[in-house]
Amino acid sequence: MIEWLQEAVTSLLLLLGAALMLLAAVGAIRLPDLLTRMHATTKAGALGAALTVAGVAVHFADAGVTARAVAIIAFIFLTAPVAAHLIGRAGYFVGVPLWDGTIKDELKPHYDELNHSLRSGLEERDD
Repeated sequence: MIEWLQEAVTSLLLLLGAALMLLAAVGAIRLPDLLTRMHATTKAGALGAALTVAGVAVHFADAGVTARAVAIIAFIFLTAPVAAHLIGRAGYFVGVPLWDGTIKDELKPHYDELNHSLRSGLEERDD
């Protein structure tokens, strides 16, 4: 009876992980600009990979595999948002155009295009 439950949980985690990674891939293809594509791939891709790794941990039901799975999931959740932030910031700095439907660009008043730097808004402005 327990083996059936373990298989069911493993299957559910793997299917959900695969579905989220498919959603991330579709988002990377279909969304209009760099920032929205990164949003889809970071959120859905990280959660999809984490669910897949969790499914592997449930399948093997071994302390060593589970410890590695937890470490992998923690690494994914710590590094994926940081990497997406850095890629998005670099894309913004080199002038990758935003989608025409973008309503608000909150970095524009703080970004100096001449030397590619940001002002915090707390310091004195010269203009």
